[in-house]
Amino acid sequence: MFAPRTTPWPLVALFTAGYLPPYLLPTTVGRLDTGLPLSTTQAGAVGSALLLSSATAGFLLASRVQSAGARTLARLGLALAVLGYGAAALTTAVPAVVAGAVVGGFGSGTATTVAATRIAAERDPHRASTLGLLSVSALAGAVYLTVPHLGRAHGLPLAAIALTALAVWPFTARLPGAASDAPAAHGTGTGTGTGTGTPLPHRRSGLVLAVTVLCWSLAQNSLWGVSGRIGLTQAGLGDATLGVVFAVALGAGLLGVLGAGALGPRLGRAMPVGAGTVLIAGCIVVSASATTPTAFATGEIAWNTVYPVVLSYLIGLAASLDPRGRWAVLVGSASSLGTAAGPLTGSVLSAQAGYPVMGLVLGAGLLLVAAPMTAVALHTGGRPLLPGAIRRRGGTPAALVAAATGTPSGAVPEVGAVEQPVVEIEVEAPAVAVRGAYDTAGPRQAAAAPGSGTG
Repeated sequence: MFAPRTTPWPLVALFTAGYLPPYLLPTTVGRLDTGLPLSTTQAGAVGSALLLSSATAGFLLASRVQSAGARTLARLGLALAVLGYGAAALTTAVPAVVAGAVVGGFGSGTATTVAATRIAAERDPHRASTLGLLSVSALAGAVYLTVPHLGRAHGLPLAAIALTALAVWPFTARLPGAASDAPAAHGTGTGTGTGTGTPLPHRRSGLVLAVTVLCWSLAQNSLWGVSGRIGLTQAGLGDATLGVVFAVALGAGLLGVLGAGALGPRLGRAMPVGAGTVLIAGCIVVSASATTPTAFATGEIAWNTVYPVVLSYLIGLAASLDPRGRWAVLVGSASSLGTAAGPLTGSVLSAQAGYPVMGLVLGAGLLLVAAPMTAVALHTGGRPLLPGAIRRRGGTPAALVAAATGTPSGAVPEVGAVEQPVVEIEVEAPAVAVRGAYDTAGPRQAAAAPGSGTG
């Protein structure tokens, strides 16, 4: 009998509050540009400072969620988000807006850190992250549809983020405190444990994933940070129409996330990550070179359909590297660093070379990082074998059985650790049963399976 799956709504809510600022980046940066005495590059720099502060929170708190308590850290992050974004929304003084954005960004990063750590401890981290992406996509789409009708004030997107953090606060009551915060490894048998001195597993794969995800996010948000300017100045859209395009694009992202949730692990992680990144590169080129509303809308909608699908698999891949969630937080923080540098990078590239050339550069960069990300997905989650299993000639490898049943990659040794050649031994005559070879029925001490201690 399988235990019923429960929906981790507190984590979904916290995920939504933490991820909303990057989703609202185009309208946030665009309104800082038009509503305050800031140039396009300066507004992009403010957006980068906000997201850099968020990434900093992840790096600082990745190993402290268990000791401090998920509930305590989540409430601290939400409080900082409410105060920081709220103050930035209510003032027009540029230094105060920047300071509020940085404080709010640290709060969002804290909320994201807690959510990522706890999601990694779930039995199905891909499902939890998919629900979080669905929630944040739906909320961001609603904001894009609503904000253009409320005026041109710079603080409207910031106020939306602050109100979201305030609304999520009641969900933190269901998060564990410091005494019970250590996430269970759910019987994965990885040998990592939950002690504070446990070494970080899969270091090489984790570092490669962190670096490539940083570049992946940098490319995404370099375009996302200037998408509003492309739509207004190059594609000829009005403000309200641009909001509709972004809302429809995020709605398409909902469909993409639903598809990823329905697909689950059936195709593994390598194909969605690799092929999806290649598709994203093409969409970025189309969006950046668009000179008509139709071309711009097509590129944005296609891009936002594929982007959350790949992101959900990357989150699941990072979570699978360590059941304690440390790689999930570190990879997420590396992604936030790329996200933070995105607005400024996009602004500088577009100012120096123009939007079409910027799109080509970003697309080429995505093609370069697709290969190592796919390699990590293949290495850590491609073909795990059950402990002691060997490949049977003419039959389905045990690795495929393990992958089909959703066995976590950390639950079993890697292929090279246990896959042994089959040696055929010819026997001239059948062995004769000997009475002394039998014993009474009952429990006996079994030998350890080969490779079971490789955790």
